[in-house]
Amino acid sequence: MPRLSVWLLRTSLAYFAVGITLGAVLLAGRELADGPWVTRLRPLHAELLLFGWTLQLIMGVAYWILPRFRTGSERGGTTLPWLAYWLLNAGVLLAAAGNADGGVPGVGLAGRLLEAMAAAAFVAHALPRIRAFGSGV
Repeated sequence: MPRLSVWLLRTSLAYFAVGITLGAVLLAGRELADGPWVTRLRPLHAELLLFGWTLQLIMGVAYWILPRFRTGSERGGTTLPWLAYWLLNAGVLLAAAGNADGGVPGVGLAGRLLEAMAAAAFVAHALPRIRAFGSGV
């Protein structure tokens, strides 16, 4: 398995662990002490699971499993996928912090823009590897 896929999958599992822990706190908060701090966790919980876990898991598996080139580097250059990794993680953390109640205005938008840039960088890298069955690339 490529090194980048390992990093993407491990990071996605870390986001999953934190996300389900926050989900458990949200569920327990309903019954115990439903203070204002509990409701502030909801956007963080959603962000970590939707983008931190799911999208990162998809990117890690896609980088690993997409068809390889027959000549040159198997998966092409590594600059764009690593850039996507760092942009996505920065975007997830910024969007989670900015979308929480009491978050700084504009930080959530900056996080979303970083996430979009990460997706664009990953697609730009992966698109040449996606080809019709039987084509000889």
